[in-house]
Amino acid sequence: MDDGTDKGILEHIHELVAEEKRLRASGHGLDGADRTRLQALENQLDQAWDLLRQRRAREDTGENPDTARERSVNEVEGYLQ
Repeated sequence: MDDGTDKGILEHIHELVAEEKRLRASGHGLDGADRTRLQALENQLDQAWDLLRQRRAREDTGENPDTARERSVNEVEGYLQ
């Protein structure tokens, strides 16, 4: 994921959101490949937001934000919202 800084993670999030919007705005129903890509984008977005939250929480508590790690999709998706 980009350079591992908050700024780099946010840039990555913006790129993923832009691609997601392009897919959704295509004007036609999504085919199988588009649906698969959309699911992958949603998973990547969840992972990126999770990593950013981890980094910010560590920084807020005086820890090193660089110790945050990207978690697997299963781990991120397993959290209760």
